[in-house]
Amino acid sequence: MTDTSSKDWESFPTELPSTAPSIGPFPHRAYLETAFGHWGQPASELHIETDVGGAVAFAVSENRVTLVGPENLTDYRSPLGRDPKSALVAALAKHPGATFRFDSLPSEASRVMSGALDELGVTYSIDQHEATAVLTLPESFEEWLASLGKKERHEVRRKRRRFDGLFGEATITKESGAALPTFAAMHRGSQGDKGSFMTGAMEAYFSDLMTHAGAVIHLMVSDGRPLAAAFGFETSDGYYYYNSAFDQEAASGSPGVVLFSSMIETQIERGAAVFDFLKGNEQYKFRHGAIARPLFAIEGTLP
Repeated sequence: MTDTSSKDWESFPTELPSTAPSIGPFPHRAYLETAFGHWGQPASELHIETDVGGAVAFAVSENRVTLVGPENLTDYRSPLGRDPKSALVAALAKHPGATFRFDSLPSEASRVMSGALDELGVTYSIDQHEATAVLTLPESFEEWLASLGKKERHEVRRKRRRFDGLFGEATITKESGAALPTFAAMHRGSQGDKGSFMTGAMEAYFSDLMTHAGAVIHLMVSDGRPLAAAFGFETSDGYYYYNSAFDQEAASGSPGVVLFSSMIETQIERGAAVFDFLKGNEQYKFRHGAIARPLFAIEGTLP
């Protein structure tokens, strides 16, 4: 790979691993190009930098540099490659005087980003601003249940039995993009702020994540009727639980607990190593075995 600076996604490599491990689709071209196409244009200019050690994609707008993808939709960020520091230095040096904020960085990515800034002599701040919740999966669902506290284990079993009694036995089916309208309708029927999340623009984005970035929908079905849905990404190393929704008529049956526990069971059966709940400090994630993975934000002004 020769040194390259470009504004064209065709120059962004598809074969390089992420600098930070086990972060799903988020640092890779399929996700980034989809996110930028929906949320980055025309306000931002794309800047891609590649060299023999790695690659990075920046969005530049009004003398401000960020990594590609909106923060509220992009759970992890990282450059690509095993040694991307020189690509980072080359890219950042082309934007003197620009302010920057690089958020959602796992520790491995924050170290290489700060190393590039140090080489440029930049003064910056670095703080933990978020965390994801990552569950290491055992070999069986029963092992996962056994790992929980007595209260949580009883809760999962009781709520699954109750749901089955109310609506019929719940099963998980993996679906194509044809299930997206069902998922979107569940979202729009939700109470509170969640009911306004799935706009037409957001549904189009989710559709393109399925078409271009490998996202999948799993429906939780009882007696032939979809009552909940999980939207996420299956990779060779795990499952990334991006979004979920349920039919409000199933609210009395604790569909949230039944859905995530059924998805954990499904992913264990698939052989996934981790179940990543992604961003958010909801306590149910940690009560059911997840461990916080800190995410860092780096801010400053380029010299």
